[in-house]
Amino acid sequence: MNYDKYFSSRVKGLSQSGIRKYFDLLNDLEGGISLGVGEPDFITPEPIREAAIKSIEDCHTKYTSNAGLPELRKAIAKYQKMFIGVDYDPDTEIVVTVGASEAIDLAMRSLLDEGDEVLILEPSYVSYEPDVKLCGGKVVPIYLKADNKFRLTAEMIENAVTPKTKALLLAYPNNPTGAIMEKEDLEKIVPAIIKHDLIVISDEIYSELTYGKHHVSIASLPGMRERTIVLNGFSKSFSMTGWRMGYFCAPKEISEQMYKIHQFLIMCASTAGQHAALFALNNAFENDFKYVKEMRAEYDKRRRYMVDSFREMGFEVFEPEGAFYVFPCIKSLGMSSEDFAYELIMKKKVLVVPGEAFGEAGAGYVRCCYATDLERIKTAMGLIKEFVEEIRLQKGKK
Repeated sequence: MNYDKYFSSRVKGLSQSGIRKYFDLLNDLEGGISLGVGEPDFITPEPIREAAIKSIEDCHTKYTSNAGLPELRKAIAKYQKMFIGVDYDPDTEIVVTVGASEAIDLAMRSLLDEGDEVLILEPSYVSYEPDVKLCGGKVVPIYLKADNKFRLTAEMIENAVTPKTKALLLAYPNNPTGAIMEKEDLEKIVPAIIKHDLIVISDEIYSELTYGKHHVSIASLPGMRERTIVLNGFSKSFSMTGWRMGYFCAPKEISEQMYKIHQFLIMCASTAGQHAALFALNNAFENDFKYVKEMRAEYDKRRRYMVDSFREMGFEVFEPEGAFYVFPCIKSLGMSSEDFAYELIMKKKVLVVPGEAFGEAGAGYVRCCYATDLERIKTAMGLIKEFVEEIRLQKGKK
């Protein structure tokens, strides 16, 4: 039977994730070490797990409000006011979603008509481009560079924008580079955003994971709250990846459109997950975000070790200031990042992700995640060093 004729051309036009094949390779090898999975190695804290269990034992097993538990939305509003300094109405401007990934999809579906353009920064998270394409939109990439700390400038926006541009997707702290945008960087791009009447989709899922600097949301700047959709969730900050708990905050007029899609698509996020997320926030308020701070401090040690290790190998390494990734440039080896990642996993059983998985701007780089135990990181870095020395020795003999 010829199934091909039944499938949507948009779906057929998508490629598989550039990350997945490397995970599959590692799964076939015993004793491998992954520096590829973008999730905390920390287990969801026991009190959060117990809150979910208690909610089930207390028979909270039915649908919640489509937008999420009112208490959770109030807690999210409190958190956003505390953390980024922006007020959101929990009744009309906050919706709890199935991870921040659903929120990204809702934003695209609510904004885009056929042919509308979205400015997306590269290197970028792998799902942004497919989300745009599935809505019939067009991705206009803006290529970021390490010599500018992978930060966006107003000039870059001016060079990329067209009459069809409707939105700009910002993702800071960034996956895969670990870059951040400081307040003065954001202030410089605001005039271009307002001039071209763009909506900003701000993915702030790594907002709690910054090192030495506090995260600044573009929504907090003058003139930007009314044109920004803030996306966040509990996956990274509270080690709750498998719970799939996210949310968006947006002006009422935008939120209403996203909410309609969410109602028909999802109904509501997991009830037990929402109770867990509510406990996580309330507990964090009471304990000054102790768990988050401890986790961030541990990541910082790993970050420092990994950056120093790659520099000792002679690589140029942008020092990440957020998230939990290091993005070293391996161009000096004279091989593609695809070849580097493939040969490394086959010869040393260490998984890194080739930069091309995150767009053309990632060519010549590899993403290494330090959300894993420091001892395993030390072992992996030793194996990478061996691999690099072998490559250089081979090239020196030619």
